[in-house]
Amino acid sequence: MHYAQVFLCDIANGPGCRTSLFVSGCTHHCKGCFNEIAWDFNYGKEFDQKVMDQLIEDSRLPYIDGFTFLGGEPMECVNQKTLRPFIERIRRELPDKTIWIYSGYTFEELMDPTNPRCHSEDTEPILRMSDVLVDGRFELEKKDITLRFRGSSNQRVISLPETFRKKEVVLSRYGERE
Repeated sequence: MHYAQVFLCDIANGPGCRTSLFVSGCTHHCKGCFNEIAWDFNYGKEFDQKVMDQLIEDSRLPYIDGFTFLGGEPMECVNQKTLRPFIERIRRELPDKTIWIYSGYTFEELMDPTNPRCHSEDTEPILRMSDVLVDGRFELEKKDITLRFRGSSNQRVISLPETFRKKEVVLSRYGERE
């Protein structure tokens, strides 16, 4: 897997101060995408052990609230293969940090075992280890700058622990307007 960039102390992509990893590769190609350069799966740098170690170390600081994975598309199956062991490591070494994932795929698409575009053996474990999923493709016609942590009104901010507990999509309080 490649990544386009890392933001340390990011305050735009989830609550608090976060480590945000923009992965490379996306097949959605949403009109008006803010990060079109990251559509290419080979763009940027390789996400290797050295990068993982550095992100874990940098995120130990007490003012870092968690990690956000976005892109590109972190939930492309090829990216899930690399993200799953990294997220497992975060849960082991930094259990108090929250994990947010931004995906153009909806929760329902991700959980559909017949959807080879985004469902793999890594999908559900990744989602179960994560706290929030911001789902749905960016739709330029529904762009709304008053929304918190999302770009268009079709996108949802989902509480994953509550969704799995209740067996239905539960929206997070973070998705409410300012």
